[in-house]
Amino acid sequence: MKISRRFFSTALAALLALPLLGAVPADASDKTVRIGYQKYGTLVLLKGKGLLEKKLEKIGYTVTWTEFPAGPQLLEALNVGAVDFGTTGETPPIFAQAAGAPLVYIAHEPPAARGEAILVPKDSPIKTVTDLKGKTVTLNKGSNVHYLLVKALEEAGLKYSDIKTSFLPPADARAAFEQGAVDAWVIWDPFQAAAEVAIEARELRNGEGIVPNHQFYLGAKSFVENNPQAVDVVIEAVAEIDEWAKANTAAAAAELAPSVGIPEDVLAVALERQSYGVKAIDESVVKQQQSIADTFFDLGLIPEKISIADAVRKGGA
Repeated sequence: MKISRRFFSTALAALLALPLLGAVPADASDKTVRIGYQKYGTLVLLKGKGLLEKKLEKIGYTVTWTEFPAGPQLLEALNVGAVDFGTTGETPPIFAQAAGAPLVYIAHEPPAARGEAILVPKDSPIKTVTDLKGKTVTLNKGSNVHYLLVKALEEAGLKYSDIKTSFLPPADARAAFEQGAVDAWVIWDPFQAAAEVAIEARELRNGEGIVPNHQFYLGAKSFVENNPQAVDVVIEAVAEIDEWAKANTAAAAAELAPSVGIPEDVLAVALERQSYGVKAIDESVVKQQQSIADTFFDLGLIPEKISIADAVRKGGA
């Protein structure tokens, strides 16, 4: 049975807005770019280097940073007006747009299909995705790995309803996985690399050949429309740090390690699987996102069909 948009939006907001109690939207005249970021990735490096602050100062803007555990929580913050800009995987913006969030796709990074995977414990009797039938799989609902799970099951001839899902954020999912409370864990880097190295988790299936695993840079519609120069400066800074990270993987791992609490050697594995090079949103990417959105609608995971093209920045990066 399809869920209503009103119920979906209300439930999603109630669940995800909890960490945001007390957040106050910025005044319209406040020339501040409020960035939401996750524990890993280009934005963490950008924050650490202070490059963006210098670039924005030249056009009269300041910047603030807020950390989120995953993409869905970040985009709920954007929805309620607590942040202006952030980056997530493919799936969070689809769930957010379906819930009525006024988001805009600004740019993306090339596919990084190896940077997400279905993991099982090293001694698990589960050898193929087909063996997941009837088993419990944990993942962060609405995150980029949600689509990986759907497509991997489809490839194996299983339906989404053939498994049991346990929706947990990365830290809680890792604990459930280690304790044997779930049979498999669908997760992204660097958590994926950490589990593979630290507890010898075994990869059952990564995204190669079935999902692209893009990273998207997104903004609040009103902010993007009213502050085009600031948005362009942010993307310019992201591109600059991206090129540096691509050419300096070891140094990037060293800089990220303290903030994410993951050893450098583990991060080096994750960074090697990451893609680099900020690009404009083109028609092929829109089609890929639309396919994901349509899949989730058909499964009843979002309440209505959405148009990705309607949420793409016009005339920007």
